Amino acid sequence: MNQEDGQTDGTALATFAAGCFWGVEDSFRKVKGVRDVTAGYTGGTAPAPTYEMVCSNGTGHAEAVRVEYDPSVVSYGQLLEAFWNMHDPTQLDRQGPDIGSQYRSVVFYHDSEQRRLAEESRQKLETSGRHRRSVVTRIEPAGDFWPAEEYHQRHFEKNRLRRG
Repeated sequence: MNQEDGQTDGTALATFAAGCFWGVEDSFRKVKGVRDVTAGYTGGTAPAPTYEMVCSNGTGHAEAVRVEYDPSVVSYGQLLEAFWNMHDPTQLDRQGPDIGSQYRSVVFYHDSEQRRLAEESRQKLETSGRHRRSVVTRIEPAGDFWPAEEYHQRHFEKNRLRRG
């Protein structure tokens, strides 16, 4: 897998941060054409951060998801639309009750085309009148991505199974 350009054999990568990664991961898993979603940390400075480190707000990382998808089934533009719909992109460094820079809204692009599409998509949303406040979502280059601890992976799915 070549994470530099976000491409794998027949698949591509996209990385998003939109608050707590549990709900974001669950939402992307429901998108047709998404093959896998990994909850993790990116956008910070510390190598191999843990959940506790990220929550301390000292690493600069965001809770994020890495989405592996089949571009012949779902486009990057469709993933962006899903991203905009699953959170409030006007909230700075928070989503609902979760407050802190680790919950910021970011599109992490893997190549220049993703960057262009993300910027166009954000501008379209900003001028649509859909939100009263300005969109504060950042668009940044994808860097190192650190998968979160196993208990964070498929969190909602595991809890639905436990409740029966």
